[in-house]
Amino acid sequence: MKLNELVPNEGAKKNKKRVGRGPAAGQGKTAGRGTKGYGARSGSGGKLYRQGGNLPFFRRLPFIRGEGFTPPNQIVYNEINVEQLNRFKKNAEVTPETLIAEKMVSYKNNPIAILGRGELTVALKVKAHRVTEGAKQKIEAAGGSIEIIS
Repeated sequence: MKLNELVPNEGAKKNKKRVGRGPAAGQGKTAGRGTKGYGARSGSGGKLYRQGGNLPFFRRLPFIRGEGFTPPNQIVYNEINVEQLNRFKKNAEVTPETLIAEKMVSYKNNPIAILGRGELTVALKVKAHRVTEGAKQKIEAAGGSIEIIS
């Protein structure tokens, strides 16, 4: 067998249909597009990224990523009110670990913020990442102390 004798299998190669070349070609006049309508016109088939009335993907991306809607790096604190600290014994040390043990925390890896709702009746040593001014006054008024954790 020689290189010039190589031929593809029967039916493996097919000639391209040449449309719009007159009636003798078999696909003249409307060139397989039918008569009239959107599909018959030039430029039909829609624009790139058009999704038939849906918001196109590239315009939907900011909503999916959350840009401009929810800040990506915001810190979500575990909020605990002063009135919830009444369950601890007098002079107890309130730390993130003790709050997790008491099941007062929703998200274990997030920082703790002490808020000032309610009244405190016991003196406590509170260690938290953030304390509001009102909570600080109530804890110190009850005879407790506050330490801010960084």
